[in-house]
Amino acid sequence: MAEDEINYASVVFKSNKNPPSDDKKEEETVCDEVKVQHKTSEQSADTKEFSQDSDKKDEETVYDEVKVQHKTSEQSADTKGFSQDSDKIHEETRRPHCQCLACCLGILCVILLSGIIAMMVHLALKQTCDASELKQLKDNLTALLDVKDNLTNRNQQLSSENEELNRNYSNLQVQYENLTQAYSVLERNITNLTAQNQELESQRDNLTQQIKDMETTWKEDNITRAQWSIDQYCPKDNNRRTCKACQQGWDNNKFSCYAVNNAVRSNQKTWEEAREDCRGKNSDLAVIVNEAQKKFTTDNSWSSSEITGYWIGLKVEDGRWKWVDGTNLTNDLWIEPPVNGRCATSLQSQGWRSVNCTDKNAWICEKKALSV
Repeated sequence: MAEDEINYASVVFKSNKNPPSDDKKEEETVCDEVKVQHKTSEQSADTKEFSQDSDKKDEETVYDEVKVQHKTSEQSADTKGFSQDSDKIHEETRRPHCQCLACCLGILCVILLSGIIAMMVHLALKQTCDASELKQLKDNLTALLDVKDNLTNRNQQLSSENEELNRNYSNLQVQYENLTQAYSVLERNITNLTAQNQELESQRDNLTQQIKDMETTWKEDNITRAQWSIDQYCPKDNNRRTCKACQQGWDNNKFSCYAVNNAVRSNQKTWEEAREDCRGKNSDLAVIVNEAQKKFTTDNSWSSSEITGYWIGLKVEDGRWKWVDGTNLTNDLWIEPPVNGRCATSLQSQGWRSVNCTDKNAWICEKKALSV
């Protein structure tokens, strides 16, 4: 805003031509000065250059008025005329000063009015610009806040994903360590298996050679066994061979051959041992399926002081009496209840009995007869 300062100053001049006296005339001259200053105290940022040029620009108008007063207690006719002339001169001098002062004041008003109008226009334009800039700043601020919210949400999301990745990384590290340990174990196992494989390959080669040797031996044994079978089933008598259904030492009963091993007590065997002996002779413990076979085995189960029974191929398995060929015992042959761990013996005077399989007895082997 603009401020107007008006300064007033008064100067009094006294003229004494004669020595001071109470009764003498005294003349006084008064000069009044009016000073008008125009200052601009507030300036905007956009009109700073203009204000710097016109800052503190003072316009001064000085109006001088000279008053001459003639005071005397006694006035003569001569001095009265001089006073009237002096007043006229003063009025003539004062008139140009008033005109100049009015002109200056008018110019000053025009300048002040122009400055005020310019300031108002500038302020209006500035307010318009400021309002537009403020709106733009508000829009930018809103956009930045939205961006900030989005970035905050994204940051939270990335933090969550980072935590999840850290957990996954920890799990993967544990799995990697476990896999590393497992790999080390597998490497050791592979090394051991390689050594074992080499050893097995060596054993395989040895077994292959043994198999070849055994095949050769088996072929030779087959020839020997075939010759032995021929000699057993078809013995020579006066350079002539006569073939029989059972080999020497076996008794024939229709379609089966029986070997009755009436061993003394020191050579008697358990049920399992007796069965192994029969298998070594290409046979098995006797299996009886009808009354005729039962009568044949019973009649050949001779009783003596050292023999209390002959093992036959009947044993308790899974709570039932079963023959060595897997068939079940029929009730019409024998009805003694089955007890686990028991096997059957045959004796001529007693028939079939259930005894402990670990007992030692004689035994009867059976195999199919040769068709001739």
